[in-house]
Amino acid sequence: MRLELAGVTKRFGSLVANDHVDLTVEPGQVHCLLGENGAGKSTLMNVLFGMLRPDEGDVLLDGEVFRPADPGEAVRRGIGMVHQHFMLVPVFSVAENVVLGFEPTHRLGVLDRRRARAEIRKLSTEFGLEVDPDATVESLPVGVQQRVEILKALHRDAQVLILDEPTAVLTPQEIDALFAIVRSLAASGRSVLFITHKLKEVLAVADQITVMRLGKVVGTTTPRESDENALASMMVGRAVELVVHKEPARPGPAVLRVRNLTVADERGALAVHGVDLEVHAGEIVALAGVQGNGQTEIVEALTGLRSVVSGSIELDGVDVTGSSPHEMLRAGIGHVPEDRQRDGLVLPMSIEDNLVLDIYERQPFARFGSRDLGAVHANALEKLQAFDIRATSVEVPVKTLSGGNQQKVVVARELSRGVKLLVASQPTRGLDVGSIEYVHRRVVEERDKGVAVLIVSSELDEVLALGDRVAVMFRGKIVGIADPSVDRETIGLMMAGSGPRADEPIGVAAGAGAPRAGQPER
Repeated sequence: MRLELAGVTKRFGSLVANDHVDLTVEPGQVHCLLGENGAGKSTLMNVLFGMLRPDEGDVLLDGEVFRPADPGEAVRRGIGMVHQHFMLVPVFSVAENVVLGFEPTHRLGVLDRRRARAEIRKLSTEFGLEVDPDATVESLPVGVQQRVEILKALHRDAQVLILDEPTAVLTPQEIDALFAIVRSLAASGRSVLFITHKLKEVLAVADQITVMRLGKVVGTTTPRESDENALASMMVGRAVELVVHKEPARPGPAVLRVRNLTVADERGALAVHGVDLEVHAGEIVALAGVQGNGQTEIVEALTGLRSVVSGSIELDGVDVTGSSPHEMLRAGIGHVPEDRQRDGLVLPMSIEDNLVLDIYERQPFARFGSRDLGAVHANALEKLQAFDIRATSVEVPVKTLSGGNQQKVVVARELSRGVKLLVASQPTRGLDVGSIEYVHRRVVEERDKGVAVLIVSSELDEVLALGDRVAVMFRGKIVGIADPSVDRETIGLMMAGSGPRADEPIGVAAGAGAPRAGQPER
C-alpha cells in the first residue's frame, strides 16, 4: 500500500506542529522519519493514525484521500502502529493480546483459542517473530513484547506499519533482530514508516530517509547519499560534533561506596539485590541495562527518593543511608532525575526559579535573608543561552516548555553548581543532537574537575561514549563491570543476562572499584 502525505499541516493555537509536510512511503519500502524531539514527528503520526485531524493537506492511501475519524478506522484501513510504550495487557497471554478486539470466535461467541494460536504461529513463522502464543506477556523480555505488538498489527492485516522509536528499550542483539523483522515486512510488500532520532539505526535499516526540523521537512535522502554528520546537520541546522572527546580518566579516592544495597520497588518487590559499587573522584561510571532492571530504584536510593531495605551508601566516607533528598543534596549530590516532571521541576513555577531550586538560599541568589531577584534573573538568562533553552521569557512557567526544554532546565541547574557526586539518569533524554553534544562535554568537564559521575542511560552509544567504566545491570544485580572499549556485542549479551559474570575480568576492570591514579589496574 502506498502512503502519501500532501501538504499536511497541524496547528495548536499559534504553534505550527506540522508545516505543509510532504512524505511518500512506497510499498516494500522502509522509510525512516528522523528528527529531534519537538520536530513534529509524533504529531504527524497521530494524524496518520486518526488521533488528530489535519488543519490543511491530505493523507492518501493508494491515491485515495484517507481521513480516519479514529484509530479504529485507521486499523480497518490497514494502518498499524507500534507505540514506543507498548499497548499490551500484562496479565493476558500473547494470543489474547494479539487478537484483542478482533477475536476469532465459535458460533456462540466464545473465543476460539485454537484458531487464535494457529493464526499467531503462522504469522510468527512467516515473519520470523518467534513467540509462544501461550506465554503471559508480563513474563516476556522487552524485545519479545515488541514482537507481540508487531504481531498484533499484522493480525489486523496492516499494510502500512508505523514503528515509533522502536529501539528505545532494546539490547543491541534485540535491535539486530528487529531490523531483520523490519526487512522481512518490507519484503512482503508492506510499507514501513520507522520513526527515530538515532542516526546509526537510520543508516542501517532505511531505504529512504526524511528529516524534519521545527515541523517542516528539511530534506530527503538515502543511506548511500548521506552519513551521520550530514544527517545530524540536517536535524539541527548546523554542524555537530558527534564524538565525545575526553582524555583518559585519572581516578582519585572513592567518593561513592555502595555495599550490599537492596532496594524494593513501589509494589514491595525487591528491585535491587545486594549491589556493590564504587565511583571515584574524576571518573564516569555508566550504568547500562535495559530499562526496568533496577536502575531507577538504585538511583532513587542514592538520592534519598526511595528507602533502602538493607546495605549502606557512603559519600566521602560518611554513611548517608536513609538520608532525605534535601540532606543528600546538601551532602554534595547533584541529581538529574529520570522523570523530570515528577522529581526535577516544579511545573507551575517560572524557569528562573526552577534554575535555583536547590541553591536559592545561597549567594548570590540570597543576601541578608532575602532573595536577590536580579541575580536569579541574570542566572536564568545565562543558562538559557548556554543550554539553548527555547522560551519566550525566563519568567514563564516551566510547564509551558516542551519536554526537551524542560530537560535542559534540569541539566543546566545540576551541572552549574559544585557537587561531589553527579548522578544523572537519562541526562540527554528529549534533547537534540546539538544539545546532547553540549551536555556530554559538560559532563566530561565535571569529571575533569574531580567530580565523581554516575550516568544511567538506556542509550548504549551514550554509555560507551561517556563511561570510563561500564557497570551492567540485569534483574537488579550488577552482572559485570567493563571497560568501554569492550565490543557492543559483549555489553549487549550482559544486558540480556548472558556473557561474563561480575567476577570475571572484562576489559580493564572486573570488580566494583577502580584503580586510583598511579596504581596498577586490578
